[in-house]
Formats: sequence, C-alpha cells, structure tokens
Amino acid sequence: MRSRILVTAAVGLLTASGLVACADDGAPAAGGDSPMIGVILPDSASSVRWESADRRFLAEAFDAAGIDYDIQNAQGDRTAFQTIADQMMTNGATVLMIVNLDSGTGKAVLDTAASQGVATIDYDRLTLGGGAAYYVSFDNVAVGRLQGEGLATCLADQEVADPVVAYLNGSPTDHNASLFREGYDSVLEPEFGAGDFVKGPDQDVPDWDSTEAATIFEQMMTQTDNEIHGVLAANDALGNAAISVLRRLGLNGTVPVTGQDATVQGLQNILTGDQCMTVYKAIRQEAEAAAELAIALANGEQPETEQTVTDPETGEEVPSVLLEPQAIFADNVQDVIDDGYVTVDELCDGEFADICDEAGLS
Repeated sequence: MRSRILVTAAVGLLTASGLVACADDGAPAAGGDSPMIGVILPDSASSVRWESADRRFLAEAFDAAGIDYDIQNAQGDRTAFQTIADQMMTNGATVLMIVNLDSGTGKAVLDTAASQGVATIDYDRLTLGGGAAYYVSFDNVAVGRLQGEGLATCLADQEVADPVVAYLNGSPTDHNASLFREGYDSVLEPEFGAGDFVKGPDQDVPDWDSTEAATIFEQMMTQTDNEIHGVLAANDALGNAAISVLRRLGLNGTVPVTGQDATVQGLQNILTGDQCMTVYKAIRQEAEAAAELAIALANGEQPETEQTVTDPETGEEVPSVLLEPQAIFADNVQDVIDDGYVTVDELCDGEFADICDEAGLS
C-alpha cells in the first residue's frame, strides 16, 4: 500500500490507527506482535531541544496513534548509540528513527537495521551514505540563509563600515552544519553575497560543544584585538558562548550574534539585546511528520513524499519531508510563544519579567 504524507495534518491522520496503547517513553510495552518504533536522540549538550521538545512531541504523536515506542538518548556516546539500536531491534522494533552523532556511527546502525528488515528514518540529520528510507528535517540551507540575512540586517543597524564577521560553525561531523554554512555563505561571502563584509576568523566547533566554543571565540577576539563586529554563530548555544566572552569584555549588545533553535536562553539574549536573532524551527511539526512516516512504515505502508534530498556521497535521492524555518528577532518573539514551543513562564522568569512586560509578551 502507498500513502501520501500530509505534514500539516500529521497527528490528525494518526489518531484513528487503533493500535495497542504504548508504554511510557523510554521503555517499550511488553509482549504481543504489535509494531514498535525505536527513536534514538543524539545528546542533551548540543541543544536543549532534543529532550525539551523532540522527545515530548514524538511521544505525544505516538501516544495519539496508540503505538508502542521506545525513545532513548545516546548522550553523545557513539558506543551507546550502537548498543541502544541493537537493544531496540532485539526488543522488536520494526522501525528505527535516528539522529546520528556522525555519519559513520549512523551508517553502522542503518546497515544493521537493513540486514534485519527494520525500516529506517533519518530524523533532522541526514546520514551520508546511510541509505535510510526517509529523511525528515527542515530546509537547512534556508536556516543558514536566514542567519546570514539576519546578521546582515543587524550589522546594517550598527552602521559599521566593512564589518569583520567571525564564524562559529557547527560540528564538522554534522552534515546539517555544512548546509547551514552553504546558506549563510550565500549571503556573507563576497563571491556569493553582497560583498559588504570582511571575512574574519572562521572555525568549526567539534560536537557543538559550547564550552569549547567560548574558548575558540576568546582566541578569535585576542587574535583580532577585539575587532570583530558580528558573529555568525550556528546555534543559540554557540551564540551564548560568544556572548559570554563579549560580556566579560564589556562588548555585549554592541556585536550582533546569531543563533538557531529559539531556545529560552537564546530568546532571552535577544530580549536583552545581546543576541541579534535566532531561527525558529517548529519542532512539533517535524516530530509529527516523522511520527506519521514511522507509523505508516510500522503498518506496512510505503509512504510517498513530495520532496527528495540527494545524498552527496551516493548520489541517491532520499524521499524527504523538509519544513520551512522562521527568523526570530526581538519584535516577533511572541510567535514562538504562540506556537507553544516556549511558555511565558519559562521565558519571563525572575530578572526577565520586566523585560518581557516591556516587550508586551503574553
């Protein structure tokens, strides 16, 4: 049977499946021959989204469908990632959804799954050469383009002639990081973009480690005698690392910094003027689309998608669902609240209460 994935109504299409009720997430239901879906999240350090958003929204979608599932987090451990996958398949997973730690680790798991007849989905990150049946993510080149355009806008507001822009790129083992870069290069690099920016220090941050990012950025500032006028930080955690250094130097709020993920910390930095912008990715939509695919696979269907992505290693076209990101500045933080991704209580706690009141957030 073939079915078409309709992302905008993912959960609504799942609620009538009539399958057996699921166990608590993190532990599959015991017994029976009903399908079970395994999900492996990457860590908690690179972004808070994995535990605060993805786990929650995936669990809600599976609960709505009444299907067994097991969601676990590898916590950045490559050996644990493989072990979790093996245990899930031993425990009867018929579909495996992974967020790889790197393509090598992800491919090993996907190869094992294929050998056991387990259907696979790359969630958020494409596993290069992995051969997953489907890929669900955002348009990550568009994410990077929004970051580049956002930084360009904030630099224009600063009215600095020939501003020096530093790059804090994502992990070199994460294919998404290269897609983000493709997007912001198209805006900021002289040969691609407007050519109004001076290329400053440029460094990848291994494993998206924010502590290492702070060290790297401090070295960048030293190397340039603090002559950095803008920071293209690939996500909010890296952006906050740069902001922490700028605060120590008394330069926070004067050097625009980008981000991604619309974390509480990132949004608070935007409200205080320390961060220029972030990129909001509606994780609920991503999780619901991935869950819909996984449930269709678990039911023996072969879903159709309207998009494909080319695996740059194999040249194969991977059926995909790619969602659109949104740029968030100080004047539209309310959009993230309205979408239910963060709450006013989370965002406006303590010292941020007055700032939120001034911004009219509710």
